[in-house]
Amino acid sequence: FDWCGVSCIRALRNLGYKSTIINYNPETVSTDYDECDRLYFEELSRERVLDIYERDNSDGIIVSVGGQIPNGIALPLDAAGAKLLGTPAKMIDNAEDRNKFSDMIDEIGVQQPKWQELTTAEAAMDFAAEVGYPVLVRPSYVLSGAAMNVAHTEEQLRACLTEAANVSGDHPVVVSDFIQGAVEIEFDGVGKDGEIIAAAIHEHIENAGVHSGDATLVLPPQDLTAYQKQRVRDAAKKIVKRLNITGPVNIQFVAKGTDVMCIETNVRASRSFPFVSKTMGVDFIEAATKAIVGADTSDMNLPTLETRNRPANYVGVKAPMFSFTRLRGSDPVLGVEMASTGEVACFGKDKEEAFLKSLLSTGFKMPKKNILLSVQDDFADDITHSAYQLHELGYNLYGTKATADMLNKNGVPCKEVDYPTEATGGIDPLAMIREDDIGLVINVPSYKSTRLEDNYLMRRTAVDFGVPLMTNLQLVKCFSDAVHKLKKGEMLDLDAKTLFEHYEEEEDSDAWTAVNEFH
Repeated sequence: FDWCGVSCIRALRNLGYKSTIINYNPETVSTDYDECDRLYFEELSRERVLDIYERDNSDGIIVSVGGQIPNGIALPLDAAGAKLLGTPAKMIDNAEDRNKFSDMIDEIGVQQPKWQELTTAEAAMDFAAEVGYPVLVRPSYVLSGAAMNVAHTEEQLRACLTEAANVSGDHPVVVSDFIQGAVEIEFDGVGKDGEIIAAAIHEHIENAGVHSGDATLVLPPQDLTAYQKQRVRDAAKKIVKRLNITGPVNIQFVAKGTDVMCIETNVRASRSFPFVSKTMGVDFIEAATKAIVGADTSDMNLPTLETRNRPANYVGVKAPMFSFTRLRGSDPVLGVEMASTGEVACFGKDKEEAFLKSLLSTGFKMPKKNILLSVQDDFADDITHSAYQLHELGYNLYGTKATADMLNKNGVPCKEVDYPTEATGGIDPLAMIREDDIGLVINVPSYKSTRLEDNYLMRRTAVDFGVPLMTNLQLVKCFSDAVHKLKKGEMLDLDAKTLFEHYEEEEDSDAWTAVNEFH
């Protein structure tokens, strides 16, 4: 969002406008006093924003490039008479209010998971019994998926409903069917008077259930079918039209089989806008800013819904970064509530090369010899393929009893280790992690996991001693595929260059900025 704010300011300056930034985080580029004409270190509340708006006699307010907090005060600002630039406040509310949004999606004929507004706990239980567990509890107007939860049992659902009601306050809470094993797809775009003028579709490596801010993104998508991408384009066109969007928009979908279902629309820039802009070779926020103030974008070579194969000669992958090492005692496992505190993106000739580059750029160290696995029985079939691939590459596999038994039964050699809470005189996995005898810990739990403490101890010890940790099955598969290509010599270069070095090596015909411009 810092990048989005700065790109918006620079676009406004180039168009001849003076701009004001309100931001209370000093560790950002947008709070560099050289970037804008006026800078306020103030809270993002209705009262403070109105004070500044009136004091500076501003022409209008842009709320769509600063994340969720500015979006959350759009309605109060509009009600107070402030002029919001871009998408109308009422339409922002139609996207943020879960009940209004779900109604609207049904109305325009876009597929979505079955849903119901929460009225009573009993009604939610009846709905869950009708569609079947798991279900997703989704509050309205929340930051980073706060209080959003997947419930697999009635007991879990009751707890989730209480938390969501407390967080969502005056806004509706919706319960929807959670589609297990679905692929998550995102659409980032720019609208102008309800028409899409810039578009990008990217996919998550992780299946649905991991917050988009924690997911590993791939652009252009490598595993989506032409049918799935066309369904996304058709739905995005209807949603942008119905919400009369002018400015940035992010729409999220889940896909399984022939179903491509919309699960959320953010009428604002998303965390992926910098990644999308740099990978596609055009500044989506500059385009959004021009759309908001009515400036021409025809000379920007924007990718549209009709654009295919852009970029054509490389793949971009964005990987999240976490601060679990600084959060003593926290459990380093991902879910629908966001946990990442940063990200890094890399380009490669294919998905595997870009993935491995981005992973290494987060500080991930390639395992040298030994890998520890502890995986829930549900994932036995899938983990067997990846484990065999790692074994074939020369890694020694160690596993807790159930995992080792399953892998050995399936013909994948694996040495058994003790569970951390049940030492029987065998191999101590925590000691191996602490003594740097393990180069990678793969711990993939599910809601059925009963050895919660054992799983936590392995994950936490890995984080505390700087040993790479993977808790997602799709990431493990992508990693094993990538290492397989690396060992076979199919990757030419894993040294990630800086973006500036990448620009220096570009041909003039490939560059999307002039030599005197900076992005």
